[in-house]
Amino acid sequence: MSGILLALSYTALLLWLMRKLPYFRAVPGLPLKWVSAIFLLKILAGTALWAVYTYVYSDRATADVFKYFDDSAHMYKALHDRPLDYLRMLLGIGNDTPEFMDRYYSYMNNWVRHFESNLYNDAHTIIRYNAAVRLVSFGEFHVHTVLSAFLSLAGMLGIHRAFVRVLPGLERVLAAVVFLLPSVLFWTSGVIKECLLFFGLGLLIYVLDRMAHERPRWYDLPVLAFVLVLLFFLKFYVLMSLLPALVLLYWARHAPRPKLGPKMLVTYGVFILLGLNLHHIVPGLDVLGILTMKQRDFVGLALKMDSGSFVMPELLLPDPLLFLRRSPNALFITLLGPLVHAGPGALGLMSMLENLGILLFLGFCLYFKRPWAQVDHALMVALLGYVIVLALVIGWTTPVMGAVVRYRTPLLPFLLIIGLLLLDREKLLRRAPRLDPFITA
Repeated sequence: MSGILLALSYTALLLWLMRKLPYFRAVPGLPLKWVSAIFLLKILAGTALWAVYTYVYSDRATADVFKYFDDSAHMYKALHDRPLDYLRMLLGIGNDTPEFMDRYYSYMNNWVRHFESNLYNDAHTIIRYNAAVRLVSFGEFHVHTVLSAFLSLAGMLGIHRAFVRVLPGLERVLAAVVFLLPSVLFWTSGVIKECLLFFGLGLLIYVLDRMAHERPRWYDLPVLAFVLVLLFFLKFYVLMSLLPALVLLYWARHAPRPKLGPKMLVTYGVFILLGLNLHHIVPGLDVLGILTMKQRDFVGLALKMDSGSFVMPELLLPDPLLFLRRSPNALFITLLGPLVHAGPGALGLMSMLENLGILLFLGFCLYFKRPWAQVDHALMVALLGYVIVLALVIGWTTPVMGAVVRYRTPLLPFLLIIGLLLLDREKLLRRAPRLDPFITA
C-alpha cells in the first residue's frame, strides 16, 4: 500500500510539473489535458505490463520488467556502506574489477550475460537506471513504472513535436500514431529498455529538428551528447539504423544537387561499405559476425527457455550474399510476421490484430494519397530507409515473434508517419467530412 501511495504522489507531482514546463504544456495540436491523459494511460499500460509478468508469466527471474530492477538492488545497497562504489558503478568509472565482481556483480543474475557477445551489454544501462531511480523510489516498484512512463512520454512528445511541422491539419491522427499504437503503448510504458529508448530517440529527433528550424539554444549540444551516449549504450543498432537516414535528410535539405536518388545510393553505399569493413578500422567489430552471433545466441536462448512463439530461422553466416538473400524474409518477419506466426494467448492475438490494423491504415493512406509532387520526398525516403534497415536487423537476428513485436516498436510510429506523409487531407475530407474532428486539432 505504501508503494501505491508513493507512486500516486509522484504521479501528482509530475502532472503539476507538466503544467509548468512549456515542453509539455505548449504542444502543437495537443492540449495539456490530452498530454496529461496520455501520461495516465501510459502509467496504466506500465501497470498492465507489471501485471502480465506478475500473474501470467510469473517467473520473476526471467521477466525483463523485474530482473533488472532486482539486480539494481545490489548496486543500490552500496550507497549506504560504500557510496563511492555506488557512484563508480552508476557512472561506469573504474568498476570493472574483481573486487566489484565479488562484492556486487556476482549477486546479480544479468550483469554478465549467459549468451555473451563482444558488444556492450545493454543490461548494464537499465540496471544503472533502476539503481538511480531507487534514490527516490526507496525500492517501490510502482514508482519506477511512473517515472518510466514519464520519460517515454517526454520522448514521444519530441517525435510528435518534430513531425507536426510537416503534417499540418493532421495533428490528432499524428498523436494517435505516435502515442496510441497498442504494442508501442504497452512496451514503452514499463520498467524495461524501451522506455529509455523512446526517451532518447524522441529527444534526439526533436532537438535536431528544432535546431534545423530555430536558433540553437545553449543546452542543445549537451542534450544531443547525452541522448547519443544513451542510445549508443542502450540500443546501438537502433542508433546505427537512424544515422544514415539523418545524413541523407541533411544532405537532401542543404544541397539541391544531385537528385535524391543518387544521394540515397551514395549515402547507404558508403554506410554499407563502412559496415562491412569496420573490423579493419576497429578490431573485433565485425558487423556481420556480430549479427550472426546475435542470431545464434537468440536461438540458443529461445530453445533453452522453450519460447512459445519461436520460429526456427535459417542460420546465418558472416557472408554478405547470405545476408542479402535472407533480406526479404527478414523484412517479412519484422513487418508481417505477427500475421503468420502469432504467438499463443491474448498478446499474440493482439499483435496479429495490430498488424492487420497497420496494413489497413497504410492502405487507407495510399487510397487517399496526395499527388506525388506534393510529397516531402526527402523526409519520406529517409524515414523509409530507417524503417527498412532496422527491420532487417530485427528480422535477421530475432527468431521469437513475441520479441519481434517488442523490438520493432521504435520503427512502427515512423512507418505510419510515412503513410501520413502520403495522405491527402483535403481529398479525404471531401469524401468523408465528418472525419475532420478526429484528425484536426
